[in-house]
Amino acid sequence: METPIRGIMETALYAADLEAAEAFYDGVLGLSKITAVPGRHVFFRCGAGVLLIFNPAATSEPPHQGSLPVPTHGTSGAGHACFRVEPAQLDDIVRRLGEHAIAIESDFRWPNGARSIYFRDPAGNSLECAEPALWDL
Repeated sequence: METPIRGIMETALYAADLEAAEAFYDGVLGLSKITAVPGRHVFFRCGAGVLLIFNPAATSEPPHQGSLPVPTHGTSGAGHACFRVEPAQLDDIVRRLGEHAIAIESDFRWPNGARSIYFRDPAGNSLECAEPALWDL
C-alpha cells in the first residue's frame, strides 16, 4: 500500500532563548521569518517547508481557553534538522558560518558521495547542511 504522505511540511526545534534563535536563523543562515510570538515561538520559511522554533517551556503548557487546540509538545536536549543545500552552495554556508565564528563539527562525504556539514545553533541543536544526493533527491 502506497502512503498518502508526500513530504514533511514543517520541522520543529526547541530553544529557550528565542531572540538568539531568531538572530541565528535569520542573520546567520538567512532564513526568512514568517511570524513570531515573543516567549513562545518564531517561524521561518525554509524552501518549500517551514522551520518552527518553539520555547519548550511555553509549548509544554496546555492551551488556554479560546486559543488554537494544539496539543502540548516540547523536548529537552538537542534536536536535529538537515537543510537541503545545492553542492555549489555548501562552501558559501561554511564561509558564512566561519564569519560568525560558528564551528563546523564535521564536514565529510557519505559513502554515496554526498557531502554534509554539521554545526550547532545557539540552543545546541545539531544542524546539518547536505547535498540532495544524500537521499537521492
